[in-house]
Formats: sequence, structure tokens, C-alpha cells
Amino acid sequence: MKVISDAGQFTPPAGPDPNHWVEQLRVADLSVGTYSIPAGGVDDQVPHTEDEIYVVTAGRAVLQAGGDSAPVGPGSVVYVAAGEEHRFTDVTDDLAAFVVFAPAEGARGPG
Repeated sequence: MKVISDAGQFTPPAGPDPNHWVEQLRVADLSVGTYSIPAGGVDDQVPHTEDEIYVVTAGRAVLQAGGDSAPVGPGSVVYVAAGEEHRFTDVTDDLAAFVVFAPAEGARGPG
């Protein structure tokens, strides 16, 4: 067993970075971490080669993925398939999401 401390807690980006990512656990078949975007911030991620699930723990935004969009806030859980273009937009409150990748992020190559 491993207790993952600070999972899902908002962390402001350092310096000029538009967002903050911290990986909190990695094993062969999955990885988990927390992704934070400040209010008004930019989500500059690119599609990943792994499936992922976002569990929004704080903030409000719109998640755009695969030509669809949905408002998200605390308690929202969203699945994004490997290779699907996606990003958070219209971040109105500091956003934090606990993210699960399967297999582990980067396990299938660069995303």
C-alpha cells in the first residue's frame, strides 16, 4: 500500500510556466499525479499515448476533447482516450485535477 500525499491539491506554476504537473506515483501499468492551472491560465498539453482519467478536485473550467466540450468542477470525472486532442479552457477558478494514466505516462513513447 502507498498513501499518496497532496494528491489533487492545487499548486501554482513556478516562474513563467503556465501550469504545474507533479507525478506522485509510477508503476508499470499506471501513473498518477496532479495537474494545476491557475485561473486565466493556459493548458499547453499535447495528446498522450496513454488513456487517462481526470478527477477535478478544485476550480472550474471547460474541458475540450475530441470535438466536444464540457464544464468541469470539483467532483467531475472525465475519461480521455489515448491520442485524443484535449485541453482545459476558460479556467475561471484555480484548477486542480488528480490524473491517472494507464499504462504509466510515457510508457508507449512520447506524447
